[in-house]
Amino acid sequence: MKSPRPATLPAISPPIQRVQHGTHHDPFEVLGVHAQPDGSTLIRAFLPAAEAVEVAGGPMMRVSGTDCFERLLPAGSAVEPHPVLRWQDKGAGHWHTTQCPYSFAPQLGETDLYLLGEGRHFQAWKVLGARLKTIDGVDGCLFAVWAPAVQRVSVIGDFNAWDGRRHPMRCRGSSGIWELFIPGLVAGQAYKYEILGSHGQLVKKTDPYARQMFPRPETTSCVPAETAYAWADGDWIAARAQFDWQHRPVSIYEMHPGSWRRHADGSFYSWDELAAELIPYVQDLGYTHIELMPVAEHPLDASWGYQVSGYYAPTARFGSPDDFRAFVDACHQAGIGVLLDWVPAHFPKDEFALARFTGEPVYEHADPRRGEHQEWGTLVFDFGRNEVRNFLVANALYWLEEFHIDGLRVDAVASMLYLDYSRNPGEWLPNQYGGRENIEAVQFLREMNIEVHGRFPGVLTIAEESTAWPAVSRPVELGGLGFSMKWNMGWMNDSLDYIEKEPVYRKYQHNQLTFSQMYAWTENFVLPLSHDEVVHMKKSLLDKMPGDTWQRFANLRLFYAWQYAHPGKKLLFMGSEFGQWNEWKEAGELDWALLKFPAHDSIRAVLRDLNRLYRDEPALHTFDFDPRGFRWIDCHDADQSVLSFVRQGGEGTAPLVALFNFTPVPRTAYRIGVPSGAAWCEVLNTDSTYYGGSNLGNGRPLQPQNLPWMGYDHSVEVTLPPLGAIFLKPC
Repeated sequence: MKSPRPATLPAISPPIQRVQHGTHHDPFEVLGVHAQPDGSTLIRAFLPAAEAVEVAGGPMMRVSGTDCFERLLPAGSAVEPHPVLRWQDKGAGHWHTTQCPYSFAPQLGETDLYLLGEGRHFQAWKVLGARLKTIDGVDGCLFAVWAPAVQRVSVIGDFNAWDGRRHPMRCRGSSGIWELFIPGLVAGQAYKYEILGSHGQLVKKTDPYARQMFPRPETTSCVPAETAYAWADGDWIAARAQFDWQHRPVSIYEMHPGSWRRHADGSFYSWDELAAELIPYVQDLGYTHIELMPVAEHPLDASWGYQVSGYYAPTARFGSPDDFRAFVDACHQAGIGVLLDWVPAHFPKDEFALARFTGEPVYEHADPRRGEHQEWGTLVFDFGRNEVRNFLVANALYWLEEFHIDGLRVDAVASMLYLDYSRNPGEWLPNQYGGRENIEAVQFLREMNIEVHGRFPGVLTIAEESTAWPAVSRPVELGGLGFSMKWNMGWMNDSLDYIEKEPVYRKYQHNQLTFSQMYAWTENFVLPLSHDEVVHMKKSLLDKMPGDTWQRFANLRLFYAWQYAHPGKKLLFMGSEFGQWNEWKEAGELDWALLKFPAHDSIRAVLRDLNRLYRDEPALHTFDFDPRGFRWIDCHDADQSVLSFVRQGGEGTAPLVALFNFTPVPRTAYRIGVPSGAAWCEVLNTDSTYYGGSNLGNGRPLQPQNLPWMGYDHSVEVTLPPLGAIFLKPC
């Protein structure tokens, strides 16, 4: 039986009109439970889809000309602190119940608001975004978002038919923070924010602090379940806090989780499936770390994750946030660290995300000469704005705290440091001193590094930085940016340019290999052979090599030996470990069928042994950032394209001698000085039959002669294989 239609009240006030039109900045002034001066209680609700509404056992009356309903309870009536509303759909006859969301007190504390305004709330994700909570015994979801200088912010979703008038939020004064607790919502519900800007513009946005998103092509945020994941990596985390990374091996396998492997139907592997296959694969190869290309939510597969729309949401492509936690946990239990590509330099222009978040610039700088990357078609964060800087610093800490990530590789640092980066004259604004340095970005990077290293000892921060900016990997207190390490782009570019040349011409470019020692100790370097070098018509590493097929494989083995012998930590992109012929493409999987061919599997074998040698021999890793770890034997033999040097570890450890023949001409009776009169044995030869080589080398111990050579008291004669590298160690 239908409830009788209630009578209407004739009066309508301006505040109710503003609620009706969705322009009221403080709906709590109108809606909810309001004690009256005479002791009575007024309960008011706004329900546009309702035909009739009941509360406290009786009908509510419609405010004439509106979708507001109200009921006045006499003094002395029992009033629930959070009344249950019961309403009937227009024309449908169906009844719903919920508790009034406008009867709850403000939830964000003054300290939270103050710290957010100061840009110093380093656990911002715990107060902003969507979070399931129980308040006054009522279950629901608390939403909070920063949207400054707007008329209204509402939560919209299936639960209110995406009607922005239904759940307008409370404005927390001048902080720009809006919040609302909505009873009855559960994990998995879709939501966005509807924002009415200061000039009347209406936009619908995903939550910048959303911790879960729905799979593409959806662009909606998802109310996340509070994690119940039980970590089992306590031993790893405790050991990481004592990790002496400067003097320990760090060998990184860079990979894109969406294209390492695919199912037969082209669908992605889940985190669980990746863990089952990737972890033993990486263990077998001997890498110490996996570096994941960005896994924060992004709408476009072709961006490889570098155009982020959900900075706090692990992408839904591979599973839930807890599935990602389980992947990292499994890596740790297998003794493998996990590094994450992080992209604070820029963000895409997608209308549903951060771009013009309130209909006007908020996260980006308002002036396009500072706020836009014309070359990339993306927007640049306003690093000078406290709330934006807080968003990014807290985001770095979020991945470390919530997902136990072991390090962040920070993308495109050079674009952050220079105001004129990739800009023509007249397209950029100088800083307050007239220079081109982005002072706000420098302050942000220093603050990020200080907080990361202070809160998470042993965690790495690695800068992709390609310029001569000084002290990138030096402590902030010494004037540096505070990164642990920096990619050595100079080594990478020079070495690749050299190795791509036909051997007959290499003697004219000998300095491309020796020049790195002029600056090798100015930073803590990683030697990167990354995804950027095997895309966009640059060809795969194997396809870059000159010569016939045998020479190409030999050159690649030689090149990898050069990387592992050279001071610096190591990084290699997936697929390069077995010599893919094709460039990397994100739309498929690696060319795993190549492993059926011995030549390709032999590349993997030499990398496995190089990793073993690098890990086991202190001479190759103890002084990666210290000139004590390196000494030339001969850097001048350009005519024969031969290099030789000694790598040294700490006291009591054995040195290693590394020799490289960058021509296909074998060299016999090649004399070098050695730092010891003991016999020397070959411990790795890239020309071994085991790796597909010609098996030319030094099978027996080499006995030094008391013949001074190249500054050493002893010397030996060695055989250098064609396009080969050998490592010698005292027997």
